[in-house]
Amino acid sequence: MFTRILACSAFAAFAAPAAADTLSLAYFMGPNHPMNAAFFTPMGDMIAEKTEGALTVQQFPGGALNQSPPAQYSLLLDGVADMAFMLPSFTNTLFPKTAVIGLPNICSDAVDCTNAITRARAELETEYNAKIIGLWANSPPVLITRDKAVREVADLQGMTIRVADPTNIPFIEALGASPVAMPVSEINQALANGVVDGVMIDPAGIGSFKLNDVGKYITTDIPGGAASFAVAMSQSVYAGLNDADRAAIDAVASSDLSAQAGATYAKISDMGIALAQESGLEIIDLGDDERAKMQSAIDAVMPDILSAPAGDKTAGEILSLMTGQ
Repeated sequence: MFTRILACSAFAAFAAPAAADTLSLAYFMGPNHPMNAAFFTPMGDMIAEKTEGALTVQQFPGGALNQSPPAQYSLLLDGVADMAFMLPSFTNTLFPKTAVIGLPNICSDAVDCTNAITRARAELETEYNAKIIGLWANSPPVLITRDKAVREVADLQGMTIRVADPTNIPFIEALGASPVAMPVSEINQALANGVVDGVMIDPAGIGSFKLNDVGKYITTDIPGGAASFAVAMSQSVYAGLNDADRAAIDAVASSDLSAQAGATYAKISDMGIALAQESGLEIIDLGDDERAKMQSAIDAVMPDILSAPAGDKTAGEILSLMTGQ
């Protein structure tokens, strides 16, 4: 019933050959990533507890099954893994409803953004061919620059900005900058070498990617929304469970694990800003007048975005669910 995978010796501690009652969990980060302690391990413990040991979870970290973040969903569809950690924002054309969380001004931090996703979760789950076990978000991005401080909207004119999510592109263009997509693994060198003038990223990524070593300025008022994260189970694996085990999985999916993951991201974001300050980066708040100019630019492009389809809904309809309106 469950995926059977032979692990390489480098991952033996996490990835022993799967037994008949073992669910394989794939993720591309290392086992020391904060989401392991915040979600993956507690989820495995909860599944074992609620199924009275009938099901256990075996981790395959570090991209043991596939190192590409956008490819994680296909691991479920192709039967390579029973469960996978996914970044829907990396493939937002597949998940246009979930991608709405990337719009600006929905939420203020990872806790608030996770709450927004939770309000819309029943609708968002319909676009996945999988059982969603957890769905949460990080904090909206800040803008990190090296050679030029962004103190007012006019400073963005002509700058090349790495966007955190394709959803951010029309807003950065509206401000006169040129948005570019780039894997997060490349942003440190791109900023250091002047390939990009600025990097938009959740503050939680400042320490992870050593942006405090290459950046000089952080502008906090930049139009961008959160990125989404999910842990999903293969639909065929879920359907193949007996009634009791399927009910146990449902209970895990409806637990507070997603809220816990969001809260963890919020704490790491605060730590990222603190690290930047300790490293001597200048934190820039644009102020009310410049924020108003930025909002005017956002407002000019938002109607077309909200009227665009998001699956069988519009982006505006999904936004209303997320904001509770």
